[in-house]
Formats: sequence, structure tokens, C-alpha cells
Amino acid sequence: MRTTTDSWWRSAVIYQVYIRSFADGDGDGTGDIAGLRSHLPYLAHLGVDAIWINPWYPSPLADGGYDVSDYRDIHPDFGALDEAKQLIVEAHELGLRVILDIVPNHTSDQHFWFQQALAARPGSPERERYIFREGRGEDGSLPPNDWHAAFGGPAWTRTSDGQWYLHLFAPEQPDLNWDNPEVRAEFESILRFWFDLGVDGFRIDVAHGMVKDPALPELGLPEFCVMPDEGQENHPHWDRDGVHDIFRSWRAVADSYPDRRVFVAEAHVRPGRLAHYLRPDELHMAFNFDFLKSPLDADKLRTVIDRSINDLAAVGAPATWVLSNHDETRHVTRYGRAYTGVTTRMRDQGHPSSDRTLGTRRARAAALLMLALPGGAYIYQGEELGLYEVEDLPESVLQDPTWERSGHTVRGRDGCRVPLPWTGDTPPFGFGPAGSTPWLPQPEDWKSYTAEANQADPTSMLHLYRDALRLRRTNAGLSGEEFRWLDSPDGTLLFGRGNGLLCAVNLSDEPVPLPGACSPLLVSEPLDDNGLLPPDTTIWLYED
Repeated sequence: MRTTTDSWWRSAVIYQVYIRSFADGDGDGTGDIAGLRSHLPYLAHLGVDAIWINPWYPSPLADGGYDVSDYRDIHPDFGALDEAKQLIVEAHELGLRVILDIVPNHTSDQHFWFQQALAARPGSPERERYIFREGRGEDGSLPPNDWHAAFGGPAWTRTSDGQWYLHLFAPEQPDLNWDNPEVRAEFESILRFWFDLGVDGFRIDVAHGMVKDPALPELGLPEFCVMPDEGQENHPHWDRDGVHDIFRSWRAVADSYPDRRVFVAEAHVRPGRLAHYLRPDELHMAFNFDFLKSPLDADKLRTVIDRSINDLAAVGAPATWVLSNHDETRHVTRYGRAYTGVTTRMRDQGHPSSDRTLGTRRARAAALLMLALPGGAYIYQGEELGLYEVEDLPESVLQDPTWERSGHTVRGRDGCRVPLPWTGDTPPFGFGPAGSTPWLPQPEDWKSYTAEANQADPTSMLHLYRDALRLRRTNAGLSGEEFRWLDSPDGTLLFGRGNGLLCAVNLSDEPVPLPGACSPLLVSEPLDDNGLLPPDTTIWLYED
């Protein structure tokens, strides 16, 4: 059973479920609630504290469910609301909390509000829920400003009556007007709807983009940027101060429940700004994109870790750590490249070569680094199996809107969303019943990456994650927030936690000696014949 500790989230490990690709219970090729329910014991045995479910609401799926047409129901492909209620109960019985995605920056263009807006006249209350404007030029045929959309092209689409509406993402995702009190009241009602069903929290999509400058000034940029440039103040649609009033009201809703609910922000902001979202009366956690994007370089990682811990400690919030998600190239593939950091995916038109063996070794080391740091951590489904990015999907199956909006030049994010392999030697590898066809094809060699194959190999990635998560739960040295750097050779990291626990990471090209008078606890790869820590290896130790 789950505990009732209000601060559980400060050190929680949360497993991200991209439901469409997790497990298919009815054989239609799409993951669903039935499939997720059948694997809840697997997640409990893995040792995570909570699951975060990507949008499962009714949606035309123009952007993988992030175009929501009804925030209070379940997409028929994923199941029914009664099944969602039962899943919440079953997860709680296994000690797993449930966090949902909420998408407040935009709705689907099929949402009844937007359909009302299209049917209404310019200037009507229905249109005031969104951001409609007249165009530029003598006949209004030019967009209201020069803003770009995330998936390519302008951030404006013209309606049949000549007005334009704003969409920072796909045209099927019109942006809401958060200066409208009706919008604010509606989302507080949506929060209460799910909280009343027992949901433990929400991950907030595009938390940094909900408020826009009503003047809609020009940006003067040649393309879309996911966050403000360094030194750019008062950006017209990213990280505006007005978002904090919204989150203070949301926090009040969450705190009104006896077993307090939590929020985690997806906020791409400049260094030093993330703490503003995590003040005591606002949100609880935020994704650490600096850590995810950092190359595997000891000096760069040390800088990111220091900044993350110190900036958030100033507002009493814990740092979080994450290596992959549904929007980024899987880190096994990234870490096998010459450059191990994240490039801007929307602009990546090619696939640099990747050494999968090296990437896997580095991914194991990075997992132990992440899980040894103080604060919370996020695991993206399949990383515990060692899955890599599928970069050779046939063009005919690509569904990410980036593919179409870029004129078939940018393949998008489908490669990290391929359905999971569970059992067997041939597709669908237990993702669905034998003979079913997953919505994206799985590589034939994933027979070596199934949960079943991982379970049979005591040296597998799955066993490494289970061992690390078990120690996080049971080892006093990993349970608190104590953290201190210790001296170590160039190209390495060495830090101490509580109760004499140490973590050493070798990112150099040569083996290095272990700290003196220590007993190994868990290591990502075996030590060499001389008892040295090999390159691209992490070890947890106890000081003797």
C-alpha cells in the first residue's frame, strides 16, 4: 500500500508510461489501460514509486495525444473511464502513485470550445477563450506576427472568416488564452475531477508557455526556439511571470486534499529561472533538462549537478534527474555517438552513427549516477530494458507531426516511441496478443531486449535497475538529501551521500583506482583485473 507521507515526492523515482506503446490488452495494435493494468506488478517489482501516464484523454492524435478534445474522459483506443478508476485503485494497492499529464497550453481543434469559437463571430466570448487576431497587410492575409510553430511553419492559421488563431505547436493545437477567467476556472475544475478520482498529481505540459504578451510583438527569429536565448528578457510567449499566478492557484487546489497532490513542470527555461516555478506556494518538482541534455563529460556534469541542487535548494525544492523521455532520442543511442549530449531534435535531419555497445555501457553508468543523486528521478519506459532509438522506421509509418510539417525532412520522435517488447522471439514480443500488429514496427533484434530476456540474464540492464532501486529504498545513505563532492582524478566524479555511501563515476579514457578503504556495493560494469574502475563505469561503495 502507498504511504501517506506528504513529502514522498522529494526522492521519488517515477516511471513514465507512454500508454500507446506500453502494452496492448485487446490486440488492436495500440497500448491501453488493460495492458498497463496487467503490468502493474512488473512496475512494482521494478521498485519505482509512481507512474506518470502520458495523455490518455480523447484526442484525434494529431500530436500523440497532446491535442486533447475532452479532459474528463479516456480515449476509446485506451479504454474507458471506469477502467482508469480501477487502474488507480490497483496501482495504489501495489504502492504505486499515479500522475497524469495535463495539457493546459492548448486544446485539440476538435475540442468543443474551439468548435464553438470557429462558429462564433470575431470578438465573441467563445473566441476569447483562445488567441484570435486580425492579420497584417491591407487584406489581412499575413499572419499577425512572425512567430514560428514547434513542428514547422508559422504559429498562425487563418480561419474561413479571415481571422488567425495562434498555435505554438501544430495547427490542430490552438493555444488557450490564459488571461481569460473562464479558462482558469475550467482547468481548476479539471484538476479537481481527477484528484477526486484518486490521482496523485499532474505533469504540466509546456508549463513555461501558457501566458503570452497580449501585444504579440515580433520575435525577429528565423525559426522556432524551445526556450528563450541566453540573456533574452521578457520573451513574449516563454517563461512569462504571469504563469506563476496560475500555479499558485493550482497549488491551493492540490493542498486542499488531505493526502496532498503534487505537480511536476515541463519548463524549458534559462539557468536560474527554474526555481521560480518551485517556490513553496507553487509547483513541487520540475524536469531537469540541463541534466538530460548534458554530454557525458565530468566537468559539465559537475556544473549541471551543482547548479541544479543549489538553485532549487534556495526555494526548498529537490532537484530531479532524467536521461530520456518521449520527446528525445533514447540515451543508449545518444551515448554511443561522438557527441553524447542532446541536439535540438526538431532540426536534426540526419542520424550520426552510434556504437550501441558503447552506448549501453555508458547508459548503465549514467543510470547509477542518476539514481545516486539526491532528489527525484524519472525513468522512461524501456530504458530499464536497455532499448535503443529505432532510427530506421519506414517513412510510411511515421506519425510525428514534425514529419509532415517539415516537408518530410525531419523524422521526429517516433523512434523513441516504438512499442515495448515483453516476451518471445518475434514481434509483437508480447506487446499485444500473438498475430497483432503494433502501431509502430519493432526491430527483430528486440528479442534480446524483452523483459523476459532481461529477467533471464543476471547481468542485464533490468537487474541493474532493480538492484539500484532496491538500494535506494533500503539504504540509509541514499534516503536523505546529503551530498558532498570529494576530490577525484580528472575525467571522474566522486561524491558522498549519507551514512558513508560514495558514488564514483569514471568518464575518462583510462581505468582509475577506487577510493581507499571502501567496500563495493553496486557497479555498472565489472572492475578490471587490477581492481580498477574502468572507463564509462559507475560504482556505489561504502567507506570502511
